[in-house]
Amino acid sequence: MSRNFTRREFINISTFALGGLALGRGVINKIDRAYAGNTQSAIPALTGAIEGNITKTPTYCEICFWNCAGWMHQIDGKPWKLTGNEDDPNCSGRLCTRGTGGIGAYLDDERLKKPLIRTSERGGQTFREASWDEALDYIAEKMIKIKEEHGPECVALFTHGSGGAFFKHLLKSYGSNNIAAPSYAQCRGPREEGFYLTFGDGIGSPERTDLRDAKCIVLIGSHLGENMHNGQVQEFAEAIGKGSSIITVDPRYSTAASKSRYWLPIRPATDMALLLAWINVIVEEKLYDRDYVEKYTIGLEKLAEAVKENTPEWAYPLTSIEPGVIRATAREMASHKPATIVHPGRHVTWYGDDTQRSRAIAILNALMGSWGRRGGFYSPNFADVPEFPHPEYVKPKRSWRDAFPTEFPMAGTALANGICDATIPTVRNELGSEPCNFKGWIVYGTNLMHTLPDQKKTLEAIQNLDLLVAVDLMPAEITGWADVVLPECSYLERYDDLRLAQGRTPTISLRMPAFEPMYDSKPGWWIARELGLKLGLDEYYQYETIEEYLDWRLKQVGSSLAELQEKGVVQQGDQYPLYIEEGYEPEFDTDSGKIELYSETLEAYGFDPVPRYTHHEQPPDGFYRLLYGRAPMHSFARTTNNPILTEMMCENEVWVNTSVAKIWDLDNGQYIVLVNQDGVKSSRIKVRVTERIRHDSVYMVHGFGHSDKRMKRSYMKGADDNKLMTKVLLDPIMGGTGMRGNFVTFETENNN
Repeated sequence: MSRNFTRREFINISTFALGGLALGRGVINKIDRAYAGNTQSAIPALTGAIEGNITKTPTYCEICFWNCAGWMHQIDGKPWKLTGNEDDPNCSGRLCTRGTGGIGAYLDDERLKKPLIRTSERGGQTFREASWDEALDYIAEKMIKIKEEHGPECVALFTHGSGGAFFKHLLKSYGSNNIAAPSYAQCRGPREEGFYLTFGDGIGSPERTDLRDAKCIVLIGSHLGENMHNGQVQEFAEAIGKGSSIITVDPRYSTAASKSRYWLPIRPATDMALLLAWINVIVEEKLYDRDYVEKYTIGLEKLAEAVKENTPEWAYPLTSIEPGVIRATAREMASHKPATIVHPGRHVTWYGDDTQRSRAIAILNALMGSWGRRGGFYSPNFADVPEFPHPEYVKPKRSWRDAFPTEFPMAGTALANGICDATIPTVRNELGSEPCNFKGWIVYGTNLMHTLPDQKKTLEAIQNLDLLVAVDLMPAEITGWADVVLPECSYLERYDDLRLAQGRTPTISLRMPAFEPMYDSKPGWWIARELGLKLGLDEYYQYETIEEYLDWRLKQVGSSLAELQEKGVVQQGDQYPLYIEEGYEPEFDTDSGKIELYSETLEAYGFDPVPRYTHHEQPPDGFYRLLYGRAPMHSFARTTNNPILTEMMCENEVWVNTSVAKIWDLDNGQYIVLVNQDGVKSSRIKVRVTERIRHDSVYMVHGFGHSDKRMKRSYMKGADDNKLMTKVLLDPIMGGTGMRGNFVTFETENNN
């Protein structure tokens, strides 16, 4: 017997949002349609009553980069639920809220359905439907023309997501290595370069943090419990359960702050001052791991000299953190060494000095002796599977860097913002030569309008292109500016490349289709291969099917596609020691061969060899610093139209301190408009009056305020914080785009 299910019965979010599938009434209606009337077997099964033939298909999640391996369960071939694979160390058998809501990506009836070709000028948003042959022929003709007239290097790829591997291969085969992931320059790049400069190695993904064994965890703007990096959040909860000491530095009383022994509500843009004061205390009081520092590091004396004036008393008026608290937290860290982690964070592009701030975090960890130690940073094992055979790629003659020959010397990969800038014809390098102004962009799985700051510049670059191709699941804003839109099917409808995960245990995971692609959508591997063939790159595609490609790769390491189809995850090969105390012999790929507390590499490029504090602009009167972050049920702008996850959060709010709300006469739940320092206005956003945010700042969750009407669930719901980021603070070391230098004020009906 069928019955109506209430929202309360289907939504059950725990503190860390780990566990069962969360569904709302709108999704039940969607599943009703998907089951075409056969809902009596499906809906009760969502709450545990199972009817029909149950099967499961291996997959790994595409809702965020953590890529947890799991199982797509079906009842009589129709979707039922997603669960974690117990053999996967990324998730330990438990998916987060986002992961269990992945079915929504498959069920979303507002997905892109057919290839589209633009019929008007860019910005007109007018398209016609096309066949796949016509759309790919159009792209191939344009790419061949660009290659002949400008060179293949003048086509760039922006990519985010698992299927991007096939488009990277396509672009390299075509002759370009201008491949950018916004996750580098707009997110994690500064921490990777800061740690490389210190340890000769980066953090990687998933992060090599040994949280489960840590006795002290220091979080600086790292929102564990809200960013929902699954395995890491589980380990964080485990550490809390063991009584680990948590120190959280954040202007906002976050979920992590609520679990902390110390919450330091720091004045934004002064994090470097606090880090230097901590280093000062640890060095002056000789609280560092002396044996470790003596054996593995270089530059302690120069570090001590550089920070001798950075006392807690010096830091107090800058940070608003009292000297006694700074000393107490420094001593707390040191008392648990080497099982102390000063967390490197993930999104760390803030104020333009972000590589140096990450360097300061790396130095603190070195003083604790935590690199390569239990409870600190372990030495990860890596899965390694040979590539499918193909000819060598042609070496490109030019790259994005030709436009910036002396800037961003530590950039380890192409900068998304650099490619954007180099697309605008006015860009020339200082040597007088003319770099390649990009003529074509292929944008795979990333909505640049919500990813790159300074949207005005992004649009200027787009208008100078000869070709813009968007490959996506949803009609995100970037697809509205494309010349050709290619609908990729959801991750539950396709094979993708193997997931090769770093971690304590190296693993290989498989994603295979649980369902046939809906509408006229296609998997990314097929799109890239077919386009490659139309470009005459047949020799780079010596496989006919994705099954052939995957099976060949797996057989090179003693496995097979059949084994992965059965198990989903397999452990690979030998494992090496994780910790120094268990036999790990650290090697530091730095110029000195040691951990560099003082960087002569940076000094040679004209940068500070030891991080130093630089004053950053504070909000003018009547303005407040714009801070932003994530929510447990959403992955930025990628999920805010998901029919399951939207049920749990359909719009964002702006957090405003109670005292500020009183000044502006703002009420909880009231809708206002935010106006930034350059006069740019947001769409309407609801006020959340709270004591959990400093008086000089406001906070909102990123990814809302979509302007594309084709996504009806998310259209104009909440505000787009990226639109307000018109001031970009470039990191001169690696080119990261600091986005926390923007200030906003309030516009209400009373002050219009």
